[in-house]
Amino acid sequence: MKVPAVSRRTLMLLAVSIPIVATFGYVVLRSGPLAPVAVMTATVETRTISPALFGIGTVDARFFYKIGPTIAGRIDQIYGDVGDKVRAGQVLAEMDPVDLDERIAALDAIIRRAEASIKAAEAQVEDASARKNYAVTQQRRYDALRTTNTVSEVAVETKRQDSQLALAALSAAQSNLAAAEQDLQRNRADRNGLVKQRENLVLRAPVDGVIAARNAEPGTTMVAGQAVIEMIDPANLWINARFDQLAATGLRRGLQSQISLRSHGGTAIPGRISRLEVLADPVTEENLAKVEFETLPEPLPSIGELAEVTVALPELPALPVISNAAILIVDGKAGVWKVEGGKIYFSPVQVGSSDLNGDIQVMEGLRAGDEIVVHSASRLTSMNRIHITDNPAELFK
Repeated sequence: MKVPAVSRRTLMLLAVSIPIVATFGYVVLRSGPLAPVAVMTATVETRTISPALFGIGTVDARFFYKIGPTIAGRIDQIYGDVGDKVRAGQVLAEMDPVDLDERIAALDAIIRRAEASIKAAEAQVEDASARKNYAVTQQRRYDALRTTNTVSEVAVETKRQDSQLALAALSAAQSNLAAAEQDLQRNRADRNGLVKQRENLVLRAPVDGVIAARNAEPGTTMVAGQAVIEMIDPANLWINARFDQLAATGLRRGLQSQISLRSHGGTAIPGRISRLEVLADPVTEENLAKVEFETLPEPLPSIGELAEVTVALPELPALPVISNAAILIVDGKAGVWKVEGGKIYFSPVQVGSSDLNGDIQVMEGLRAGDEIVVHSASRLTSMNRIHITDNPAELFK
């Protein structure tokens, strides 16, 4: 029997097209949009985690001293420069005393004159006292003679008047002495005030430390309270740290921390929370804290150097724990893709605290033993088929 030409042509087309369609279907189902998505899964575990806070801060001096004059004046000399180590009481600068030395010398002369006046007044008091004693004695003698009519009444009255005059002279001499003593005290007080002003013109280091800033040069006129020299105590450094308010639950004074300085190659330096600031930063929404070094690093870091602070928080009770990489936002809800019977579906969850290893507690939505998708080769939907793998390389094919 002879096959028609049309039929032979149709058979040839079918023979060619069927393998092509089969190959296309295979490609679509195995590597195309309908192919299963490679995923890596994990099993939910119930365990404890030790959360930690991560913050950024800067090195600062706990004690900062601004040294300047208490009255307006011109700088005469400066004896220190930035970076110099100084001892307590060391002279850092001197202000021009203008006429203070001359005014102190003038008061010294006035005080010596007052002291001489006091000696003269004391001599006057002694003289007046002697005259008073003599007048009183004469009055008593004449009073006794009057009883025998030896002297006249006029003579007795004269002696009484002499006694009163001597008493008045003694009182005047004593008043002059008191006034001279008051003048001496006033002049000495004025001199002491000028001497203190003169001493305040010598600017000294209040403690052992390092000069951090030199704000003026000799010849510069400074106002009262303006700092000429600024210094710090290098033995008391701490970190001004900032922590995100959303994660700052549990932050309290005394917690241990690890400090990583830029200048120390990331080496962890032990520290602790020394103080929590009452005022937070409303712009950056961060809580502020001071972190002390347990042991000062060597060499000492520069003021203002950036530092990273990790604070260990108390261990939390056991709850279901997953990797935060598994949490996705689908239709505005946070959740994970659960795997059941080889299929996936989205399960909303409520999460709690997390640690710096990427583990996070699940408050609601999962339980121990649930299998969830942690990583996937592409964005998942409920219509996707999945292929579970342990090889991360398959996720990037």
